[in-house]
Amino acid sequence: MFPVGRLDVATEGLLLLTNDGDLAQRLTHPSHGVDKEYLAEVDGGAVAQGKLRALRDGVQLDDGVTAPAHVSQPSPGVLRLTIHEGRNRQVRRMCEAIGHPVHRLVRVRIGTVHDRTLPPGKWRELDQGELTALIEAVGARGTPVDS
Repeated sequence: MFPVGRLDVATEGLLLLTNDGDLAQRLTHPSHGVDKEYLAEVDGGAVAQGKLRALRDGVQLDDGVTAPAHVSQPSPGVLRLTIHEGRNRQVRRMCEAIGHPVHRLVRVRIGTVHDRTLPPGKWRELDQGELTALIEAVGARGTPVDS
């Protein structure tokens, strides 16, 4: 089995597993631009517009500047971030860089796959439409769809 990305010990949420190593690599590699969406509860209350802009422009981390993120603030102290890079602890480091450390982080979407009804610790197989959308998103049309 191959995981599509990783979650650190303090992060919860969606994790995809596949027996297709090529598909896992394509979904994970930033060159394919597959979005990963997170909800981050951050310290410090409401995040100022200038700091949100910094996340949208790219943040300087110790391993270089991040690609721009899509960011919204659905409520004070809660950020919805969409990235496609997947560096180690990237969302946590980005939020810390703007002065708002994360105290809870949940990955809610990979590409087009999300499931708000799936309880923590449970799993399900992707339906054919979800699998096809992931394959098409990375240009892996030659990949068997029964993976």
